[in-house]
Amino acid sequence: MLKSTFAANGMVVAPHHLAAESGLAVLREGGNAVEAMIAAAASIAVAYPHMNSIGGDGFWIVAPADGEPVAIDACGAAGSNATIERYKSEGLDAIPARGPLAALTVAGTVSGWGVAKQIAQRLGGKMPLDRLLADAIGYARDGVAVTEGQVENTASKLPEMGPAIGFADVYTPGGKVPARGDIFRQPRLAATLERIAKAGTEDFYRGELGAAIAADLAAVGAPVTADDLTVHQAHEVTPLSLRVGNGTVYNMRPPTQGLASLLILGAFAELECTEADGFDFVHLLVESTKQAFAIRDRHITDERFMDMPPESFLNAETVARLAAGVDPKKAADWKRGGTDADTIWMGVIDRHGNAVSFIQSIYWEFGSGVVLPETGITWQNRGASFALDPSALNPLAPGRKPFHTLNPAMAKLDDGSVLSYGTMGGEGQPQTQAAVFNRIVRFGQPVQQAITAPRWLLGRTWGSDSTNLKIEDRFPAEVITALEDAGQDVEVVDSFSDLMGHAGALLRRPDGMIEAGFDPRSDGAARGF
Repeated sequence: MLKSTFAANGMVVAPHHLAAESGLAVLREGGNAVEAMIAAAASIAVAYPHMNSIGGDGFWIVAPADGEPVAIDACGAAGSNATIERYKSEGLDAIPARGPLAALTVAGTVSGWGVAKQIAQRLGGKMPLDRLLADAIGYARDGVAVTEGQVENTASKLPEMGPAIGFADVYTPGGKVPARGDIFRQPRLAATLERIAKAGTEDFYRGELGAAIAADLAAVGAPVTADDLTVHQAHEVTPLSLRVGNGTVYNMRPPTQGLASLLILGAFAELECTEADGFDFVHLLVESTKQAFAIRDRHITDERFMDMPPESFLNAETVARLAAGVDPKKAADWKRGGTDADTIWMGVIDRHGNAVSFIQSIYWEFGSGVVLPETGITWQNRGASFALDPSALNPLAPGRKPFHTLNPAMAKLDDGSVLSYGTMGGEGQPQTQAAVFNRIVRFGQPVQQAITAPRWLLGRTWGSDSTNLKIEDRFPAEVITALEDAGQDVEVVDSFSDLMGHAGALLRRPDGMIEAGFDPRSDGAARGF
């Protein structure tokens, strides 16, 4: 059984060990948590290509040791040529998930690195960008070992990649799926990262690199133009927050589902539950999820187009109403669709107590599957979440941000502790966050135990189209039976299933000691010194 990792001088958690080690190296050299996260983000974009890329989006929550948390929205909008009329003229009723027409939003994550660099400097950071990207450049140029996850996803997704230009050339070198442990090199991506390291993150959008990316996008027929790159900006914003129990929890603003994550925690805190991982724990969190998702599905979109500000839901009256809607013995009806996602979450806390919760994504595994011919960037398909119905909650329109399942989480507790936590996993993200938070904060479990413990998922996630309640078979049989008796539509899945996402967490105690855990479902690590 894995046990929590402890360190006092800094800690990094990531779902790939190379990313954790890149962040740790920065901490050892005196860098702060934000600088370490930039390094980890760049490395994982190379080492975990089925999960994320610099062709995707990113969201940050940064909690300075002194001061209030801030957030970074690095979400790209739909391109100028991404119109409902265009897709309808192609005879489409929905946006395709693969190929150039799926590559319809600007990739925002690199702009997020730029804003993060500014925050790092405010916190005393002095490390140059070329140092922070050095590991990633080396991994792209010299290669990394192919993971089992990359093998499985390449093999399973290859048949649907027909229109995805460049995918086969990069991800099936020599015409075959690589084996676990093979060396995977991305020389064009290495050159792109070198350019970013030399010219800065702005160059990705408004410089020579931006011009090359725009030419690439035009060459493959994607709807994103040079002007779309030029006008894109990441923004430092105020995170959403909610008082829960003995602390305050923070999450990302729309267009993410961060509001739902907070409401689940708020509703569950109102309900009577005496122990983790029994029937009450699972059932009440599942029912709280249904209540919170009802608000999410009616209201969350690009915040500029919401009918009500997200803060209007974060009050005692709304939380109490959601809790009152939970029947402690009976499952509510659950009839709805869902969303897929492929994502990574990473966390860092440094010796000074600065904490980061970060999430980066290309939406589905390998995103659109399009690898830009000159720059070697795998482009996201996040815009596939738009609807081709102008009356829908999230209709496609140029300049509009797509709905995101991504939501990095943070908590500041009354005793001075700070918890950075999160996961990948589509609709499972807020549910796993709720389980991990409550296991650690409400029931006092060690961090690693809280992450390793069996999990469940209501709705859709990575690799699954069903929307029932999936639950790992490590739960006691009596818990599963009780859930079924309560009317939950239960599907028992294998232990440590990837369906449950890849979670992680770091808890910094008031004495400065950091406790961390990573997900055994991933290729990850918790690294500290």
